[in-house]
Amino acid sequence: MSVRNPLPIFAIVTLTAPALIGLGAVYGGVWSVAGLLWMTALTASLDELVTWTLPSVDGDEFPAADRLSMTLAVAHFALWALVLAALGGWTGLETWEKLCVFAGAGLFIGQVSNSNAHELIHRPGRWLRRAGRWVYISVLFGHHLSAHTLVHHVHVGTVKDPSTARRGEGFYRFFMRAWVGGFRGGLAAENKRFPQLGRPAYRHPYVAYVVGALLMLVAAALIGGAKGVLGALCLAGFAQVQLMMSDYVQHYGLSRRIMDNGKPEPVNAQHSWNAPHAMSSALMLNAPRHSDHHAHPARAFPSLRLESDMPMLPYSLPVMACLALWPKLWRKVMDPLASEWQVPAD
Repeated sequence: MSVRNPLPIFAIVTLTAPALIGLGAVYGGVWSVAGLLWMTALTASLDELVTWTLPSVDGDEFPAADRLSMTLAVAHFALWALVLAALGGWTGLETWEKLCVFAGAGLFIGQVSNSNAHELIHRPGRWLRRAGRWVYISVLFGHHLSAHTLVHHVHVGTVKDPSTARRGEGFYRFFMRAWVGGFRGGLAAENKRFPQLGRPAYRHPYVAYVVGALLMLVAAALIGGAKGVLGALCLAGFAQVQLMMSDYVQHYGLSRRIMDNGKPEPVNAQHSWNAPHAMSSALMLNAPRHSDHHAHPARAFPSLRLESDMPMLPYSLPVMACLALWPKLWRKVMDPLASEWQVPAD
């Protein structure tokens, strides 16, 4: 199948999810299941059935792609508020309907909103970056902006990067190490550069992350009371697990070789795992094309490339994330593949 302009596909696939989940939050019934199916069974099935791969588009600047990202950010906050209202009882959903809506919204936030926020914090433009920051703040993970841009992209594939999973390291052990390491590493990096910016102390990024998180919880309380706060905390936890799972899967067991001068080799295609599956790639704004993102962090998602010399996951990124929940099975599948791509250190 030939596709010249993939942006309509990105728009349809990504925006259908919050539309279905939102309908479920209001009307319940079959709609509460529809959004969950879109994020799970339908995506997994189409990944296997659809054989074409989204093309990359030449160039790094895509105003239409930026507009889609901002639209998704607005949809994120609208859906966040609507779901908390539904969980708080505003729309009269039954318990099973609330569970379906929560699961669908959590998957959307963890996979689509996370991928979109990741895109936004790498785009030029103050408002784009701010939108991405507030999406992360809404899931109580604002520090990820600092940890990702100032730590992960600098030290990926080395022991200095808490977000690079070591071979043999299970996800559950990785999660705690990477969460704490990312928070501390981002704070240290911001503390190092903040005095050079000449800004007052209240403008420190971590102040915004903490105060912003408190404001989101206050908003959740105003929307849904105690149930709203509990819902916000659960959505945040669910989203954070998926975000950390993405880092775990996309860098597991791949490290940069230390050169004779003691510095790690430049980041290249062999330091990230990729996946060519069309539906999940569209849903996550080409996030599975991770090698090219690390090689060109400012490159907009429609132009990210997928080459044959990049490490490929045996299944789509969402399926591999599920596999990582069983560490023994994960290591059985991934350790041999990681060994094939790993260049021995000097």
